[in-house]
This record gives sequence, structure tokens and C-alpha cells, in this order.
Amino acid sequence: MGTVEITLARAAPRALAIHPRGLFYLAFTEAWERFSFYGMMGLLALYMVEQLLLPEHAAHVAGLADLRTVLEGFFGPLSNQAFASQIFGLYTGLVYFTPLFGGLIADRWIGQRNAVVLGALCMSAGHIAMTFDRSFLVALLLLIVGSGLLKGNICAQVGGLYPLEDEARRTRGYVIFSTGINVGAIFGPVLCGLLAELYGWHYGFGIAALFMLIGLATYLHGYRHLPARVERSRHPGGRLNGADWRIIGVLLVVMLITVLQSISYYQLWNVGALWTSQYVELDSGGFRIPVPWFQSVTSIASVAGVPLLFWLWGRQARQGREPDAVAKIGIGAWLAAGCNLLLVAAIIGYGGAPIHPLWPLLYVIGLGIAFLYYWPTLLALVSRAAPASVNATLMGIAYMSLFVSNVLIGWIGAFYERLSPAAFWALHAAIAAVGGLAVALFGRRLSRVLECS
Repeated sequence: MGTVEITLARAAPRALAIHPRGLFYLAFTEAWERFSFYGMMGLLALYMVEQLLLPEHAAHVAGLADLRTVLEGFFGPLSNQAFASQIFGLYTGLVYFTPLFGGLIADRWIGQRNAVVLGALCMSAGHIAMTFDRSFLVALLLLIVGSGLLKGNICAQVGGLYPLEDEARRTRGYVIFSTGINVGAIFGPVLCGLLAELYGWHYGFGIAALFMLIGLATYLHGYRHLPARVERSRHPGGRLNGADWRIIGVLLVVMLITVLQSISYYQLWNVGALWTSQYVELDSGGFRIPVPWFQSVTSIASVAGVPLLFWLWGRQARQGREPDAVAKIGIGAWLAAGCNLLLVAAIIGYGGAPIHPLWPLLYVIGLGIAFLYYWPTLLALVSRAAPASVNATLMGIAYMSLFVSNVLIGWIGAFYERLSPAAFWALHAAIAAVGGLAVALFGRRLSRVLECS
């Protein structure tokens, strides 16, 4: 576990004494899984545009021509960039759609613990398949299935480690868990991007496969400390009453609001990589900065921001002014909007000249803080408020919000070549701002319903 374990322990040293041991096995497992996922995802859009979709490579990819025919049947003729954006959006969207079914399977039949193990095995096989052009689409399919079994269920296990009434520790537990996500997201693009830059794309994908296997080993090592099932029924037989259905409805509304800022955030990994490659001055002193390194910085910001937010939220709580979960999600939306406006200002200011790396650096740092405000908060909210009999299922639906946002990211990204860069990023600022406005208008009503959970 090495570097990841040390980094996580230093990020929250006091948490070791006040949180269950199982939390840290889950966080370390997620760190390794995110290492492989974000490392691969940091390369994916560039790899498709710069190599895989070129005629001499595309002809050897099983099923690629058929997929292009199907997508062009829906969207019309696609350039290589637009085709790559659609594949990226569908892949990342389905990665977050399948946890709905993974949650159902775990809730009804095999339990969360077994589902996570099966998911990790599928994802390991998928990353290995990514090292070959021919099996590219098979690799994506394995990763989609594996993520469906793993993601929602490992998150549900985090909530299952805490008593129902312990909201404060649960929320901070999810922030620690999300720190594991971000530690993996830091090192994944850094190492995979460097290996791809120095030795070729498939070396970057190969190291992602290795670390997925380490994630599986970490989870198995902590197996006995983890709940086989998340069992926290509050009603006989787990039946849902009218209040439960109102809570479920509000949670779904909150998830829909987060779709907007997720679009603004996750475009960083798709068109953001292409825009950085095309418009940012990356050459310095004979070294070319790997594009995935910028994606790593957003995760560095999220990790570094954890103690800052813990301090800020603690101070606000002592003064009786800590924002509730819905309000924090709204703050994340406004931060995401501001970050995209920063890119717009830089593009206009440089007037077509190569942009200094400082500007995209500030953009990704801000997005890292925005992520902390909205995503772990949403997970903690679902874990606390969702009725127990559908807890893992609703956690899967929370990830389904990322399915919607990522499919939209792919569709919006296909317009990148038709819009100016300033207009493209201004569009993303406006989308996030709509989410912030929705919380400003309806947040208090939503919070009142959730307070009854």
C-alpha cells in the first residue's frame, strides 16, 4: 500500500483514532482503483484522437467501425474528435450508470462485500485488455461492468460503518473516503501520463492494470473488517412509508442539481485535455508537460483542501453557521461556474496566443475545491437520509447522476470544433451556475424534508 497509505494517514492523522478501521481499507482500495481509473481516463481522449482513431489503427479495433456507424446514425457524420468525445461520454457515463444494477444485485442477492470483489476482478481484466488496440471496446465493456459492481457498493459500505445517528462522523468519513479517491486521482494521471509520454500509450495503460490488482489485494486484506451487507432497517420488513417516499423524491431532486456541476467539472477529463494540448504552452526547458498532470492537480487540490474544509466547517459549526448538505452542494456549483469563467477570461486575454500554464492550473485547483463541496456531501447525504431497504440502490442512483452528466459531456464535447474556446467554456460556466441558482431558490425547502429523515 506504501505511498497511498502514508499519504492518507498524514492527510487525517486524528481520524485513525475516531473512525472504524474498515474505513481506511475502503479508502485505500478506492485510492488504488481510482489510480487505475483516472490514470486511464487521463489518457483516453488524447489516445483516441492522436492514435486509436487514425485509419492505420482504427481498422484493427474489433467492433469500432460498427460503433461509428451506430453513433453516426443518431448524430450524423462525426469527426475523429467528435467520435472520440462521444465514446468518452458513453464510457464514463455507463461507468456511473451500472452501479444502479450493482446496488440492486448486492441488496437483493450477494451483498456489498462480494459485489466489490467481483467488480474489482472485472476491472482488472479490463485494464489488462486496454493494453491492446484490438480489445479496446472489450476493455471498456469490462470496466463498465466491474465499476457497476464496485462503486455504489463500496460507498454504501462506508455509511454502514457508522451508527445511523452519527451524521458528523459519517460526513467526515466520506470526506476521508473521497480523499482516497483523490490520492489515486493524483498519482494515476501523473504516472500513467509520464509513462505514456516517454514510452507510449500502452505503458500508461499497463501500469493502470497493475494498480487495479493492488486495489483488489488491499480490499481482500481488510475483508474481515467490512460489512458483508449494509443492514440498517428502521421499519419492519424494510417497507417504505409516505415519509420515506418524500425523502427519496428530494434526494432525486438534489442528484439532478448535481448533474449540472458535474458537467462543468468532468469536462476537464474530456475536451479539457484536448484544449490544454492545443492552446496551453506546455514546453518548458526542453521538457513537455504531460497533459494528464493538470488533471492530477485538481485532485491535489481536493486532498489539500480536506484539512482546510474540516477547519472551516468546524469553525462554522461552533458559531452555528455551518451550511447544511444542500447548501454545500450549491457552493460547489458556484465555485465550478467561477472556474470555467476563469478559463474564458484567460482565452480572451491572450487573444489566440499560447496560454500560460498558470491559468489552467488555477482552473483545476478551483474545481478540486468545488468537488469537495458537492460530491462527498452528496454521498453522505444519501447514506444518512436514504431508507435502509434501498440504501445501496439509492447510492447507485447517485452515481447514475454522473451517468447523465457524462453522457451530456460527450454530446456537448462534440460541439467543441463548432464553437470558439471562449464560448465553449462560458457554456460550462452557465450550466454550473444554473445548479447554484436552483439551490438558492429551492435549497431550504429541500433541506426541511431531509431534516425529518
